[in-house]
Amino acid sequence: MIAQRMVLILMLAALSGCSMQRLAVRGSLPLLEGGMEAMNRERDIELAKAAMPASLKMVEGTVYADPRNAKLRIYAAQGFHGYAYAFVEAEEPERAAGLYARCRDHARAALRSAELREGLERLPLEELERVVARTGADEVPALFWTASCWAKWVQMNLEDVTLLPQLQRAAVLMRRVLELDEGYYYAGPHLFFGVYYAARAPVLGGDFTRAERHFTRARELTGGKVLTVDVLEAEFLDRQRLDRAAFHARLTHVLEAPDDLLPEATLINRIAKARARKLLAEEAEWF
Repeated sequence: MIAQRMVLILMLAALSGCSMQRLAVRGSLPLLEGGMEAMNRERDIELAKAAMPASLKMVEGTVYADPRNAKLRIYAAQGFHGYAYAFVEAEEPERAAGLYARCRDHARAALRSAELREGLERLPLEELERVVARTGADEVPALFWTASCWAKWVQMNLEDVTLLPQLQRAAVLMRRVLELDEGYYYAGPHLFFGVYYAARAPVLGGDFTRAERHFTRARELTGGKVLTVDVLEAEFLDRQRLDRAAFHARLTHVLEAPDDLLPEATLINRIAKARARKLLAEEAEWF
């Protein structure tokens, strides 16, 4: 009897400890949100590059303490995506692939439907579409970051042609985001499909007209204040069309844009300028 009581006490203590830990984590959410806002407003790219790894590990630490917290999962996914795109992808594609996989896994864990979480790769495509169609507006962040990180992971592994069908599955998720909130994360769904249709030749499923429409709509929704729109259109659509004049003009416009174009997206625009500078340096190799 005494032994049984001791076991019960230990179990209750453990459960209480886990509960207190989760409460502490949830109480820290305003600090995490403030940190993310401060990072988004950062003007110094090198400072952001140095700070982000520690910030990502801090967010992952909170995830381990409260793994079912969807908001924390989304913060982790967004952070890994941003870090991989801004600072890793161009120089270390294999490492970027691993970071995008972590991004995808965090976002996937935030999906509410177990059927959707577990069936992303194995459900027949039509069934996946039916399951995704049942998601609501509250699922937009999880759908968006799952699709974004999934597509980037495939992009980093293009030598494995068996992975290409997964792009179509990621697009199923993003189409739902487009239906529910086309302006989410600086018109992110339109940027996704702008790249999706521009990155492939028409004989392989690309559609330059549709890509252009998505980039144009993204520019409308952001008021032309998010420079990533121009960078991605130049990098993917103008290059595919072999339109050097448009490529050069678009990227030059990015470099000449004011630094205070959109204060809450300062770092995003600084990263876009750095990417534009790199693309212009490679212009002669592509045209």
